[in-house]
Amino acid sequence: MEKEEKKNNQPPNEETTSKMPQNFIKEIIDEHLRTNKYGGIVHTRFPPEPNGYLHIGHAKSICLNFGLAEEYNGLCNLRFDDTNPTKEEEEYVSSIKEDIKWLGFDWEDREYYASDYFDTLYEYAVKLISKGVAYVDSLTSDEIRKYRGTPTQAGKESPYRNRPVEENLELFEKMKNGEFKDGECVLRAKIDMASPNMNMRDPVMYRIRHEFHHRTGDKWCIYPMYDWAHGQSDSIEGITHSICTLEFENHRPLYDWFIEQLEIHHPRQIEFARLNLSFTIMSKRKLLELVEGKYVTGWNDPRMPTLSAMRRRGYPPEAIRHFAERVGVAKRNQVIDVALLEHSVRENLNKNAQRVMGVLRPLKVIITNYPDNTVEELEAVNNPEDPSMGKRKVPFSKELYIEQNDFKEDPPKKFFRLAPGKEVRLRYAYIIKCEEVIKDPVSGKVIELHCSYDIDTKSGLGKSDKKVKGTIHWVSVQHAFNAEVRLYDRLFTVEDPVGDKEKDFKEFLNPDSLETLKECKLEPGLKSAKRGERFQFERLGYFCADLIDSEDGKPVFNRIVPLRDTWAKIAKAQKKN
Repeated sequence: MEKEEKKNNQPPNEETTSKMPQNFIKEIIDEHLRTNKYGGIVHTRFPPEPNGYLHIGHAKSICLNFGLAEEYNGLCNLRFDDTNPTKEEEEYVSSIKEDIKWLGFDWEDREYYASDYFDTLYEYAVKLISKGVAYVDSLTSDEIRKYRGTPTQAGKESPYRNRPVEENLELFEKMKNGEFKDGECVLRAKIDMASPNMNMRDPVMYRIRHEFHHRTGDKWCIYPMYDWAHGQSDSIEGITHSICTLEFENHRPLYDWFIEQLEIHHPRQIEFARLNLSFTIMSKRKLLELVEGKYVTGWNDPRMPTLSAMRRRGYPPEAIRHFAERVGVAKRNQVIDVALLEHSVRENLNKNAQRVMGVLRPLKVIITNYPDNTVEELEAVNNPEDPSMGKRKVPFSKELYIEQNDFKEDPPKKFFRLAPGKEVRLRYAYIIKCEEVIKDPVSGKVIELHCSYDIDTKSGLGKSDKKVKGTIHWVSVQHAFNAEVRLYDRLFTVEDPVGDKEKDFKEFLNPDSLETLKECKLEPGLKSAKRGERFQFERLGYFCADLIDSEDGKPVFNRIVPLRDTWAKIAKAQKKN
């Protein structure tokens, strides 16, 4: 493949530098630009495996690779590592592309696949066999594992290690032609069975798998291992900086060895700490287990840490990018508190989401001295953080809904909401006083409140000096529409669901991670909410019209995050106990 014409790379300007903290990767790149190591070019890549949906951990890598390319006026490729046909699906390819574009990045026309290079990788392998540094091994997988030794004990050479070059070439061609069964033999690099680095002990380059590939069909029955395909694919594409997570640090000598043996373009592999998030699982295998076991409704269940789930829940992509910048790039693994991600979401929505009123658990209020058949259009602010968002009209009438927990018949101290004989202000409206409590004669449950209002206390009129400590939200019974609202919470009850090796991580699933409320009463303007549109329900949290289950005129709302981190209080209380 011919190298594409690269953009002229320059050090980042002050504006872009201020958006992302300096890190050791940028220091390496700056040094390479200073010494003209790669001709002033910065060319990165994001190489996902199409064997599952991307999660928040991948977002850090996406933002890093695409972000560095943007910052240095370079390029970033999207390359699918499709070397394992048993686990790969086109569904995953499509979801990955959608997620990257949703985050705001564009690979333009540079969409590649490791399978694009299968012919070249095969030729490269033949070259290594011809040089005498690769051989066909007929040991079983168990025998290969046994011969490798341990980290403290040298491995043992395979009895097939010194086969003649001609025999290895013939056997490798037979492997390609499908003349061997799965597992009957493999191609290995001939390096050093006594190396302290286990990755250098004659690693496997090719294995036999008679499986249909989602792009190459039945053309191949041998497939390259990741360590073999990865570096050579980087080289073919002209990548300058191959940025990987820390688990590949011990693989870097092998990455370099392959490229040096082939004498081809040599990218620099750089490792950084992956993103680990509290109360979250980052293993695609375990996430697939949750999907297949029906513990969640799918990869895009809003409780999942996948990007498609976060998109459906209502997370703004800008908040995820900002979170990735805040976390930064480190050389050591660490666990980031998920509260920081949620804070980034709140911070974004506080500035951008329209305020509205909705009652999730309604309690009816009748204002007995308010005129019958009268409706007022009261003025409400859409977002006090952004006056340009303007104001709206909300209808007010004799019968209202308030939240059940905004009333207590026997209130504790410092309860400044509604109680018998007590007053409270209705948001954007009047001060009301509870005069009578109506209960169900059978259950004794409070079902209705009769209140009076003071006409001189209407918000904005300034006719009365009366003040009350509490303000509550409401909706007009006559104008409210009924909606389903889903209250999502964290999927796990412990910070590290996989930390206890004695227990199955599914034992820590949060039984209260989803509460569905079918009889919520929302202000009438929300009936026309579009799929994906976000709002702040005043005093309740941030909500989004579900991307899948919402219908025109009948939106279903997901809670994105509460207004504040209630889990911090729970964790603090648990530590005290």
